[in-house]
Amino acid sequence: MTIPTTKTNHTPTAEEAGAAFAALRGEIGKAVVGNDNAVIFLVLALLCRGHVLLEGVPGVAKTLLVRALATALELDHARVQFTPDLMPGDVTGSQIYDPHSAEFTFRHGPVFTNLLLADEINRTPPKTQSALLESMEERQVSVDGQPRPLPDPFVVVATQNPIEQEGTYPLPEAQLDRFLFKVDIQLPSRDDEFRVLQRHAAGFDPRDLAAAGLRPVAGPAHIAAARAAIGKVTISPEVLAYVVDLCRATRVSPAVQHGASTRGATALMAASRAFAWLNGRGFVTPDDVKTLAVAVLRHRLQLRPEAELDGVTTESVMTSLLLSVPVPV
Repeated sequence: MTIPTTKTNHTPTAEEAGAAFAALRGEIGKAVVGNDNAVIFLVLALLCRGHVLLEGVPGVAKTLLVRALATALELDHARVQFTPDLMPGDVTGSQIYDPHSAEFTFRHGPVFTNLLLADEINRTPPKTQSALLESMEERQVSVDGQPRPLPDPFVVVATQNPIEQEGTYPLPEAQLDRFLFKVDIQLPSRDDEFRVLQRHAAGFDPRDLAAAGLRPVAGPAHIAAARAAIGKVTISPEVLAYVVDLCRATRVSPAVQHGASTRGATALMAASRAFAWLNGRGFVTPDDVKTLAVAVLRHRLQLRPEAELDGVTTESVMTSLLLSVPVPV
């Protein structure tokens, strides 16, 4: 298959966009070994105008994954290391006084980008965490009462360490609900880890993706064409009802104190349509919904304290519901 190029003077067709995204995984694989599911979820978030929460221990290529995706899609990216002393203005930007003109000018913060890596987001206080809420939901930031639109596409990829919890601030429910997916980044298999070491032994430098041969295979025009095509993907009333039934089941589960909201249901529907398109179909199947349900809904569930003490997790709740909620045929 010929790898698509982003250097084009015409608007890509849906077929050209599909070919570009089909080539994307292989291009990212030049820099990132494994983590195929994480790549898919990041692409889906990009196509659905969603955001992703990555959870994994340090050193599993979360930053490299975002940089490789930005390079392969010809998008701007920025990284913010969240710390306890980070201020909201360090993320959104602020007004700076210019002594030469005797006027205040706005200095754009790192949030003005296409892919924002919010590294260890749970290490900063809620006041700074909330600075991202407006940008994630409204695609803008307000400074001194003036709204400033963010570029399109705009995706926040936030990370948190599941092991070290000392000195962290749990994300509020309202912010968790803004993430389309929560994705676990696992340690690589033995074979994948061996391949990583082979690459480094051969001179691979994760800070120099160009030397690894990584180049753009798609761009903003392909993303726009893909979004337009996804808007034409059909979802039958039966599959819609299945999405609704899954989300309603989370609200009556005895282990769950607060289940998924209607936003969770619309997120699952949107992600399923994008997933169907990526797989070359113009319609959504129940299997599309089942494949994405855990990643879309688990971070939207709040367990009862007694269930947590019994070792119940949101993943186990979702697994049980997927087995018990009737699947349309």
